[in-house]
Amino acid sequence: MGKKEIHIMKNGPYLIKGGIPLVEKIIRNDGHENYYEDGRVFTVDEEYALCSCGKSSTKPFCDGSHASVHHRGTESASRKKYLDQAVEYDGPGLILTDQENLCAYARFCHKKHGDVWNLTMESDDETYKQEAIDAAKMCPSGRLIAWDKETKQPILPDDDPEITIIQDPEKKCSGPIWVKGNVPLISSDGTEYERRYQMTLCRCGESDNKPFCDATHVSIRFDDDYEKQK
Repeated sequence: MGKKEIHIMKNGPYLIKGGIPLVEKIIRNDGHENYYEDGRVFTVDEEYALCSCGKSSTKPFCDGSHASVHHRGTESASRKKYLDQAVEYDGPGLILTDQENLCAYARFCHKKHGDVWNLTMESDDETYKQEAIDAAKMCPSGRLIAWDKETKQPILPDDDPEITIIQDPEKKCSGPIWVKGNVPLISSDGTEYERRYQMTLCRCGESDNKPFCDATHVSIRFDDDYEKQK
């Protein structure tokens, strides 16, 4: 297989190269916190195109609808590095960085004993510390990163490259494209975005932080009809 990359086509789809596996995860809640339930596993080729405009009749794949609806996929996200935009929370046993404008509203920042920010500030308790680490790892957008206090190194998921279509029935909507495994993201102008261990890409077409998700899919109740396709 060729190099694993995602290329943003100008006003068009995301072109996925290198045969990156494509799966579906459904956000569920056990009464205390969210978890991912396995959904569909898609059959993909070495190269395939994922819809970014939200209008395809073959979602999550592109069917060319972006051309007929005159989709404007202008990339507006800042090119500054993550750490230059993130706020730091320095807890007794853990450091947390938070780049809020990447939030995809997946709600994994809320755990059994509190939210990730409060847990970080009480991270001298091993239970709270581990919950904060787990919350940061499960944040699909990469908004949150937990850092080891001693080594100053990020505590990251050890995921192979994979692309996940998120579904969010609790909020009655379909979520973004979740990219794991440090996959390079190439802008429509040919430059590469900062490499990140995970990120969420807009697929409703309405984010103000393109190509990244800004949770607009929740407010507009974006629906890819996945229930009908199961």
